[in-house]
Amino acid sequence: MIMDLSHALKNLSAKVDSGFDDAVAQLTRHVAVQSISSQKPDDVRSGAEFVAAAAREAGAADVNVITENDGLPAVIAHWPAPEGKPTVLLYSHGDVQPTGNLDEWHTDPFVATTRGERLFGRGTADDKGGVAAHLAAIRAFDGKPPVGVILFVEGEEEIGSPSMEAIIAGHKEELAADVIVIADSVNWTQGVPSLTTTLRGVVDCVVEVSTLDHALHSGQFGGIVPDALTTLCRLIATMHDETGEVTVDGLKGFAGPELDYPEDRLREETGVLDGVQWVGRGRAVEKMWTKPSVTVVAIDATPVKDAINILPATARAKISLRVAPGQDAGEAMEALVKHLETHVEFGAHVKVTRGQLGQPGIVPFTGKRAEIANEAFKLAWGQEPVEMGTGGAIPLVTDLQNAFPQATVLVTAVTDPESRMHGIDESLHLGDFRKAILTEALMLAGLAE
Repeated sequence: MIMDLSHALKNLSAKVDSGFDDAVAQLTRHVAVQSISSQKPDDVRSGAEFVAAAAREAGAADVNVITENDGLPAVIAHWPAPEGKPTVLLYSHGDVQPTGNLDEWHTDPFVATTRGERLFGRGTADDKGGVAAHLAAIRAFDGKPPVGVILFVEGEEEIGSPSMEAIIAGHKEELAADVIVIADSVNWTQGVPSLTTTLRGVVDCVVEVSTLDHALHSGQFGGIVPDALTTLCRLIATMHDETGEVTVDGLKGFAGPELDYPEDRLREETGVLDGVQWVGRGRAVEKMWTKPSVTVVAIDATPVKDAINILPATARAKISLRVAPGQDAGEAMEALVKHLETHVEFGAHVKVTRGQLGQPGIVPFTGKRAEIANEAFKLAWGQEPVEMGTGGAIPLVTDLQNAFPQATVLVTAVTDPESRMHGIDESLHLGDFRKAILTEALMLAGLAE
């Protein structure tokens, strides 16, 4: 197998190089589509049509833009398998997060811009870069890959993939594959590839605390009547102890891999301010990958600029929980809800509204197909991939594992820790992008053997 892939390396490397500018140009055009799934559904539909057209140009035998349950569209394209060859499903998503404050971006987020060795723009890294890598790997074989290929690009990942269960159920035969490559994770560092073997899940809810049927004058009744916002803050504080460790009963975690995440690297990647301490107990890789975390992602209350001296009657917050691999997300949701309902003080009324639910994942990197992938990484990057976890959620991983239990699942990446996915100045390292394309092309060649 090593000799076969080594023999394929020269030809595929030349093919990837000759098509690289086209891959970057296609990614640039895709970035221009403002496919923010939480805000611009029409642009998500335009993005799906863009991907469908690109798949046809790359030689797909059939391409379908599909929806389920009135959700946002996904694209399924096929390159049929030659006789006796396996089929590989290549997944990415075409929707993106909102931009945040546009004034903080150095360039227009929807105009892909090269600075140094990086391409900046919303979606370059997460995950239009993954879409472009899949298509470029297919084009390296002139649109006729040596194995069957299914390109599967959804448009709802950034809002929790609410249609995914129905899409898989309704199109199971069209998605059936022997190997599934999910290009939506992050590499260990720039220049060092990874395969993700554990992923945290995610659940969220909105908690509303009420203490009054109307707001009161804070001078007249402050000191005797509990206001809703202070009560909500005290409730939120019960979810962590003095070290920042999560205190919600019923949440589970486990020891992480034997990897050292250097503190200086972590401080540089996070931009944590001087003097700010880490929260929680245990090693960094455990706190980020294999233990639960609870975050307050939003609070509804009177804005400071509109503040008046009143006791607020009602306040609410959105709570996001990252679920450790191995725990059922539904079980974790119920533990969070129970904690919020039973820890509110002063007899305040509390209402919890459940939100999204995405399962965590455990993805073993074993078997002959994994060995082929490992060899592809070694040849393309000059080193084996680091097996690591990620704190982010890709619920689709578990959905596909359940639907296709015999398939080998590989969670790969086109991004690195400097890519700032979801953040300001999101970017993709162009050298790593090329290596990701070559890795995927080598995997397809190796799996054909």
